[in-house]
Amino acid sequence: MSKINDLIKELCPNGVRFYQIKDIAKVTIGEFVHKNKQTADGEYPVYNGGTSNTGFYDEYNNDGQKVIISARGANAGFINRVRGKYWAGNSCYTININDETLLDWNFLYQYLKNNQKVLLGVQQTGSIPSISKKQVEDFKIAVPPLKVQEEIVRILDKFGELEAELEAELEARKSQYEFWRGQMFKRKGNTKISDMFTRVKGTAITAGKMKEIEDTNGKIRIFAGGQTAVNANLEDIPKANIIDYPCVIVQSRGLIDFVYYDKPFTFKNEMWAYSCDNKVTVKYLYYYLKNNVNYFREIGTQMGSMPQISLPVTEKFEIYLPTLEEQKKVVDILDKFSKLVNSYTEGLPAEIELRRKQYEYYRNKLLSFEELSNNE
Repeated sequence: MSKINDLIKELCPNGVRFYQIKDIAKVTIGEFVHKNKQTADGEYPVYNGGTSNTGFYDEYNNDGQKVIISARGANAGFINRVRGKYWAGNSCYTININDETLLDWNFLYQYLKNNQKVLLGVQQTGSIPSISKKQVEDFKIAVPPLKVQEEIVRILDKFGELEAELEAELEARKSQYEFWRGQMFKRKGNTKISDMFTRVKGTAITAGKMKEIEDTNGKIRIFAGGQTAVNANLEDIPKANIIDYPCVIVQSRGLIDFVYYDKPFTFKNEMWAYSCDNKVTVKYLYYYLKNNVNYFREIGTQMGSMPQISLPVTEKFEIYLPTLEEQKKVVDILDKFSKLVNSYTEGLPAEIELRRKQYEYYRNKLLSFEELSNNE
């Protein structure tokens, strides 16, 4: 960091000039291209109001190194950068820099990305959130000397590269984890779940009641469908409905999934759970069901407008149940893999989160400038 400090002391010790984007760049909105014309094998990416391209198209309407901003939708205000030819849709703003000897496009991207929350915070409300072209054009950015910009970009891109490397490693580990889990559970089932495991019932509770009794510091976790779960206090749930032993929870509606939990909990009674006397066997069941989650999701799509599975689907499902010693070996191996790819307190996700916070800290620190008095 000493080099950037020396450059700032030498080239802009008293602050830097701030410009509105419209004074140093041209902001354009793209052109509509129907989803039906976008293909997976088109030549050029199509950008609209999301966080990534929506597809590919055989024509392009922009070329070069550009900063783009989502104009409409839930992600209105999201900042991205594009290199080369692409198609900007009618929900995508493109920023074209007027003078590249004044402003480096990567610096512009980093500066706007650091202020993305500000742009997201000025979304115009309505049926579809949006930010206007004027809001983008009027946004002010600090423009230090080009050498300062280039050094800041060099530092921040190093952080970004490290994060990307860790994310690529995480994806590779996840694939490895899923492969080995599949290998361990490829033998044909020999035991029905209902013959080996005890079905556990939850509690009668509504989404409104869950919200009412939610307490971040509560000692009991309540599970609902999908990713929904809240903490509550023990006195808010009937004692008979609190489960304090390891179980596999079957999330049977919406996003069909399986959850292993071994602390005090309960769940909406439209779901169910399984347990048995041996903790290893319960964990083994969890990994077995996770390995087959796509099978259950496929069944769920055949049940109506909302994906769901009925109780007999899991009750009659057969798993391969080896000796307890073999079960323990499988669980130990998969626990290690799972910790590596899923844990936010240790493993790769924790490392990525740490690097991301470090990156954001230094980006904010490096992109905080004093404005020149009288804007000279």
